[in-house]
Amino acid sequence: MQTPAQLSQNAPLDLCAALDAAVTAAHAGAAILQSYAHHRSDLVIDRKARNDLVSQADREAEAAVIEELRTRTPQFGIVAEETGGQVAGPATWYIDPLDGTTNFLHGIPQYAVSIALIAHAGTRLAAGPALTEDTPVVAAIYDPNREEMFTAVHGSGAWLNGRRIACSRTQTLDDAVVATGFPFRDFSFAQQYMPTLHEAINVTRGVRRLGAAALDLAWTAAGRYDGYWEMGLAPWDVAAGTLIVREAGGVAEDMYGVDPWPIGGYVVSGNQAIAAALKAMIAPHLSRGTAA
Repeated sequence: MQTPAQLSQNAPLDLCAALDAAVTAAHAGAAILQSYAHHRSDLVIDRKARNDLVSQADREAEAAVIEELRTRTPQFGIVAEETGGQVAGPATWYIDPLDGTTNFLHGIPQYAVSIALIAHAGTRLAAGPALTEDTPVVAAIYDPNREEMFTAVHGSGAWLNGRRIACSRTQTLDDAVVATGFPFRDFSFAQQYMPTLHEAINVTRGVRRLGAAALDLAWTAAGRYDGYWEMGLAPWDVAAGTLIVREAGGVAEDMYGVDPWPIGGYVVSGNQAIAAALKAMIAPHLSRGTAA
């Protein structure tokens, strides 16, 4: 006889219930962030590493998100930026309670709460075979300054405040506006990254760097950017945005083509044409040793 845990593992995931939990949790985390937004000078700020900051706003927002998700989906694992956690069960939540911490602390209104559910290999989503690899299946990215909620469900599409979104139709880099992120915490990959930035400046319509990876991916899904690439990120930075771009008809991949989603933090994304062009632009500069 199977245990309740085994039955839960074998049952298809209820993605609609998971999305509802993610959206509710994102709102709960954002409410805390905004309660601090006009009192940033009073925040207690710790330095984890060079240019890697954490405040009580991050920690309290993360606690609110985790509480909501644990209450509503206790069967799933949790991996969160500030408190860690572990992969467990049929799927695991990846949580960034404040993507764009530096922006937040400087009063720049470009930050978000990012939450994604990664279903593990062997998990079933609905009628049909089990997944063969870890796969993002639910995503919510909430920008509290613009009150924009980006969401996606595996196989069902991507939305912005309930309206379907799609990646842009731009076909060439010379017509494209692309986003990126500069090395700011880990500079070990700068020799790989800087040539890609130099080339993008010369071959695209424009390059933007706004400092919140989750929103860069969400804006790519919404067609505001034609593509986006960045190196040296964390899994929780890209988990939700990866699914949103994919469900908007685009590509969001591990830059090295090794992992099923960019868990290593080397991401390239865009519509089909622009993502392919960005990959071709980046490939000559990559050090294969970094992929290990």
